Amino acid sequence: MSEITYPACLPKKAKRGLFGEVLAGLVTEAYQEHYVGGHAWCVPIFLFREHDDVEKYLWALKFDPARVREIYGRHGTDFVGIALDDAGEVMRVIAGEAKWRKTLNNSTVAALMHGPKERNKETNELEHTGRGIWFEVNRDTPIPHGLRQLQFLLEQRDPEGYAAAILSIDRAVLELGPPPARTDLIVLAGNGAASRDGAESVLDWENMPADYTAGRDLQVVEVILTGGDALIDALYASLWSEG
Repeated sequence: MSEITYPACLPKKAKRGLFGEVLAGLVTEAYQEHYVGGHAWCVPIFLFREHDDVEKYLWALKFDPARVREIYGRHGTDFVGIALDDAGEVMRVIAGEAKWRKTLNNSTVAALMHGPKERNKETNELEHTGRGIWFEVNRDTPIPHGLRQLQFLLEQRDPEGYAAAILSIDRAVLELGPPPARTDLIVLAGNGAASRDGAESVLDWENMPADYTAGRDLQVVEVILTGGDALIDALYASLWSEG
C-alpha cells in the first residue's frame, strides 16, 4: 500500500479517532430500537468529512510524501445522527462523544469521564481536573455545532435528497421555530480489562449518573473488543490495496 494513500497515511491516533466516530454511527443505526426513546436514527454522512487539519495534512503530503506529524482532532461534536419526520425534516438530534481507548479499565474510564488527574497544590493529592466527557456534554449547546457541520456536508453531497432536513436545520439555527429535541450519546470503545467479566459495564447503566446535569435523554454505550488495535489496523488496510 502506498504510504500516501488516505487514510493509511494518517497517524495512529487520528485513525482511532475516526474509528470511534464511525463505530458510534454503526451502533446507533444497528441498535436504535434499544436506545432510549426508540427513535429511528440515521447517519446520512459522517462528520470526519469536515476535518480541516486532515485536509491541510493531505495537501502537504501531496508535495512532501515523507512528512509525518500529529493530526489535531476535528473541532466540534464527535458524532451527530438525526431522526426525520414524514416530511423529511429533522425532529430530533443525537450527538455526543465517541472515544477509543486501548484498554477500558476503571482508571481509564474515570479519566475519560472526569478528566486526567493533576496534583492539587493545596492537598498534594492527585485529583481529576473535572474536564472530561461529563463536562463537555453538560456544557454543550442544545443545538450541537455538529448539526451545522452536518448541514454543510449534506448541502455538498445530496442537497435535493435532504432539502427538507437542510431547511429545517436553518430554521432551528435562526430560531424561527422550536429546536429539534436532543439525545446525548456517549460511546466508549476499547479492549476490556483482564479482570472484567463478560457483559460487565464500567459505568452504572441502571441509574442516571449524578455527574450528568444537562437534563436531556442520555444514552451510554460501551463496546468491548478483543484485539481491538489489530482489528482497526486491519480495517484500514482493507480499504485500498495496490492495483
